[in-house]
Amino acid sequence: MRLKAAKIIYIILLFGIIVRLFYWQILRSDDLSAMAEQQHLVSFKLDAPRGSILSSDGSILVSNQPTFLLYGLPKVVKNPEDTASKLAKILVVGRYRDKNEENTGEINPQEVLDLKDEISGKLSQDLYWVILNKNIDLSTKNEIDNLHLDGIGFEAGTSRFYPESSSAAHVLGFVGSDPVGNMTGYFGVEGFYNGYLKGIGGTVTEEKDAQGLPILMGKFLKMDAKNGSDLVLNIDRSVQYVVEKNLKEGMQKYGARSGSVIVMDPKTGGVIAMAGYPNYDPGHFDDFPKENFKNPAVAESYEPGSTFKALVMSAAINEKLVTPETKCDICAGPVEISGYAIRTWNNKYNPDSTMTDVLVHSDNTGMVFVGRKLGLDKLYQYIQNFGIGSSTGIDLQDEESPELRPKKDWREIDLATATFGQGLATTPIQMVRAIGAIANHGYLMEPHIVRSIRTDGRVTTIKPKIVGRPITDETAKTVTQMMVDAVEKGEAKVFSLKGFHIAGKTGTAQIPVAGHYDASKTIASFVGFAPADDPRFVMLVRYDEPSSSIYGAETAAPTFFAIAKELLLYYNIAPSN
Repeated sequence: MRLKAAKIIYIILLFGIIVRLFYWQILRSDDLSAMAEQQHLVSFKLDAPRGSILSSDGSILVSNQPTFLLYGLPKVVKNPEDTASKLAKILVVGRYRDKNEENTGEINPQEVLDLKDEISGKLSQDLYWVILNKNIDLSTKNEIDNLHLDGIGFEAGTSRFYPESSSAAHVLGFVGSDPVGNMTGYFGVEGFYNGYLKGIGGTVTEEKDAQGLPILMGKFLKMDAKNGSDLVLNIDRSVQYVVEKNLKEGMQKYGARSGSVIVMDPKTGGVIAMAGYPNYDPGHFDDFPKENFKNPAVAESYEPGSTFKALVMSAAINEKLVTPETKCDICAGPVEISGYAIRTWNNKYNPDSTMTDVLVHSDNTGMVFVGRKLGLDKLYQYIQNFGIGSSTGIDLQDEESPELRPKKDWREIDLATATFGQGLATTPIQMVRAIGAIANHGYLMEPHIVRSIRTDGRVTTIKPKIVGRPITDETAKTVTQMMVDAVEKGEAKVFSLKGFHIAGKTGTAQIPVAGHYDASKTIASFVGFAPADDPRFVMLVRYDEPSSSIYGAETAAPTFFAIAKELLLYYNIAPSN
């Protein structure tokens, strides 16, 4: 009986072992394999090389440069304190070199000490692998390699490189970390086209031993990253240089708080140059105040002042309510409206002025005359038709647009002040596009920075896009001649270029402060296009709060003509007479 009972117990135990083995090896096989792989396999993301950004002539404005991630293996490092001390000195020197700062051999001891403590703390953790530093350049990597430190290694990567430093910074934008640590584009085309530029990341999975070191004959799986697309811009490097040089000189000469310039091809909407000051270096954006990141050409709103008169005059001529020879019958003195007195900018009056005279002398009372001819309904409609109060659709991430006040809220005084660009807001890019319609036979174009997108050998061209036609070709020609007269006979005639017909208009807008206008603070601007008979470019120059003079004719106009002179030479355009 005992032997029989033992056999039964043996069979039961054997059966239990078989069931248990079946459970672990068959039913739980996948789970156990996954758990084992988690202990042995380590996966890393491979960042896709970000696409380059090129100027119109193919020159590189933004590319990638090799950088390295410095890591440590705490369980392999023998002396964390000594290792951290050696690394900190080299890394701090590398930071100075990366920022193009002079280094005479003396470095900040506190900066080295802080970095040493940070690295030492990481190397003292009970971990197999830790990140010690990112975006290390090749020179710094080589210096560290020469130390032959145990437990210290590198992983190759890339970072953004802006070879021309702060040039076209507001157009380009920059690349930084998002809230979860992924590199992403911010502002400019880096932000707007981030989906194209960033590409598709890959992965590497490799098997490691208990110390976290790769197993030579272990598993190794790799999915390659897909490169980002390249962008070719309409930006002309030579024109951009001319614009930035003259804008910077003008800022200093006229003591302006800030300034911006836009140069656009009125026939295509392609932006040839765009600059704003103060600006920043996209490669070291974290060294600049965040206020500098916004592009003033597309993100700042302002009252356009007298530059707006060209648009209002276009509307009245297009409706055949006035002609260039129509005489103003209210221009003999100030115009009283609802208890307000509308005066000219210099308090001088010209009875029986023609509409051409009104633009030449920038006569506010003459524009009130035009506004009364138009009426609120038609004026409001033309303002909308010219794209004022709505986004232009320009391919820059940071475009903003001030809203146009609802028509039902306009009073008689609002109709009057709007005719000379006061009491309503626009952006520089909206004004350039609107004046560009006068230069382009009445056609309103969508402005765009990028000319084409290159992806895996395929090229997608951004075609010019007509978004409206607020005025006829006949009206455009008529107003163009009036704007030529405004340049050659107006207050900025001393700066005009002899032999060239240039259409333009000055603007001086007071800045609203706490419910009223500050007479000592203005936004001075000049907008125009050249040559007038076959425009190659339309340009707006704007200064905020110039201190040398509050008038656009004495600040923005000189800068406009200085740039225009160089551009006419650059494009090899001969004088008209």
